[in-house]
Amino acid sequence: MSKTVFFDIDGTIWDDDMVIPESTLEAVAALKANGHLAFICTGRARASVRSEKLLNMGFDGIIAACGNYIEMDGKVVYENDLSADMVQKVIRVLSECKMPVVLEGSTDYWIDDEGFENDPYVDYLFESLGEHAHIIRGYDGEIRINKFSADVIDGTDYERVKAEFADDFLILEHVENVVEFVPKGTSKATGIKWLCNHLDIPLDETYAIGDSVNDLEMLESVGHGIAMGNSMPPVKEIAEYVTSDISDDGVKNALKHYGLISVSYTHLRDHETSAHLVC
Repeated sequence: MSKTVFFDIDGTIWDDDMVIPESTLEAVAALKANGHLAFICTGRARASVRSEKLLNMGFDGIIAACGNYIEMDGKVVYENDLSADMVQKVIRVLSECKMPVVLEGSTDYWIDDEGFENDPYVDYLFESLGEHAHIIRGYDGEIRINKFSADVIDGTDYERVKAEFADDFLILEHVENVVEFVPKGTSKATGIKWLCNHLDIPLDETYAIGDSVNDLEMLESVGHGIAMGNSMPPVKEIAEYVTSDISDDGVKNALKHYGLISVSYTHLRDHETSAHLVC
């Protein structure tokens, strides 16, 4: 019987330099060759999932923006946008609180032009998104986003930000003062459950691999939650299985552990089908 595997991107499929280990490329190809389904399940909004090498790995679809966007075979099957009133509030409050923000949508990003001077991730967004990355100039009615993230810098009134948005968003604090705001009631887990209902896939036949705090609900919701060896401590604590680091064949070893691929999967990529997702 075929199984379904959900893969986080950052720290799972690729490393901090966005390099995908060769063993991961081969392992996902072997997983597909064995008749299993493979989906990206990321906190990134869809607009920033653009790498051709990533999208050409043969994934069956993408769950993006922490469950607020779902795509299969290049077609959007579900999307949850923030309301216009909420987007206006986000822009106003974070500006008043001196908290530089990235507004994350399925096609475009909107980014503050001050406060990110030493943030290489924001430089990467402008470079990779090109015309789809915009400087925030207030709310003009055209900003459609699924979620947002922001940095705590010197002078940020973070306590007010938390008070303003705690009722509507799950506030996830990452390393290096990065904060992610995900609409309450949504997560990678809700995206997985929606997709499994849509495809009539039993949850106990599902697997998920991740490494960060926004992967916690995902790993707990599936039949088998797998933490990368380079995961944050809370992720390892709740995982059913902890595999090796991303630099030590973590994805390959996880799929082998569960019998989803065999030890003799090498060179399968030479026989891959041409099926791929189009960015």
